[in-house]
Amino acid sequence: MIVHFDLDAFYASVAQRDEPALRGAPLAVSGRSRRAVVLTASYEARPFGVRSAMPLYRALELCPQLLVVPPNFTAYRETSLRVFAIFGENGRAVEGLSLDEAFVAAGEQLDDAIAFAERVRARVRDEVGLTVSAGVAAVKMVAKIASDANKPDGLTIVPPGTEAAYLAPMPVGRLWGIGPKTQPRLEAAGVRTIGDVATLGEARLYELFGRAGTFYRDLARGIDDREVDPTRERKSISTEETFEYDERDERRILALLRVQADELARDLQKQQLRGSTVGVKIKKADHTVTGRQTSLAVATDDADAIHDAAVWCWERAGMQGLPIRLLGTRVASLTEEKARELKLF
Repeated sequence: MIVHFDLDAFYASVAQRDEPALRGAPLAVSGRSRRAVVLTASYEARPFGVRSAMPLYRALELCPQLLVVPPNFTAYRETSLRVFAIFGENGRAVEGLSLDEAFVAAGEQLDDAIAFAERVRARVRDEVGLTVSAGVAAVKMVAKIASDANKPDGLTIVPPGTEAAYLAPMPVGRLWGIGPKTQPRLEAAGVRTIGDVATLGEARLYELFGRAGTFYRDLARGIDDREVDPTRERKSISTEETFEYDERDERRILALLRVQADELARDLQKQQLRGSTVGVKIKKADHTVTGRQTSLAVATDDADAIHDAAVWCWERAGMQGLPIRLLGTRVASLTEEKARELKLF
């Protein structure tokens, strides 16, 4: 059995937990620039139509009384570590997907998995002050879909053998791997539900999905033998900022690279990780995105090393003097190995 845990409106819930005056109010976590977007909306804001990734100005139009708070990634990371420690009680295998969700191995018996999920949800509420929704199933994809079925603070159970029936009436877009571009194409072909995919014949399956057709049909039938993988590594960490107005002043750009390198170094050190790839992401004024990255000789968590590599990537991108709207820094190829002292340039 597998349990998928998903913290409810994570960023907004952390803000409401830490600031009592925000509790029960429609809330959005967002920057304050004219280009800001909503990172997370509290459940009190959602009836007004406020959603993640929505431009902040539109959210304020829909909900004029909306409270806006800036993101606090230090608090999110610290909270995530506390919650994941609870997920992994008694050495259970935990496969993290992000700061606020994970798959956890829950034993062979359904009753034991349900008891575990209820125990974790109670501990997260009592010890961390947040609510977490959970889905219990024998299949990863089904557990993940189930955790979203009764949000917030819900628990959904899909007993073994009932996966196909549970999935059948759901829109085809809920199937893993079916994105917003593929879903309309499938619907136009008459494939509107997951159950429709489960009944496709070989020829039609190949016509719609190509060589991956059998994989999608198996998923639609609730067949997925992937286990919880506790060795799954976080591939990278990153930070980025959108400028309120297009920026071409290289002094400000280099200063931001310094701030971002310091932030990433603190994050790496807190998680006892080091990275051997550093890259920068640059969004130009016309919204096109470019980037450069470099590999280091030795994995590092040193802010100066990250900064020097990021500056080199920036210079190699050849964007000096051109207006940009977003700048980000990323550290990848993460490892827990001890790094030797590293000096660049």
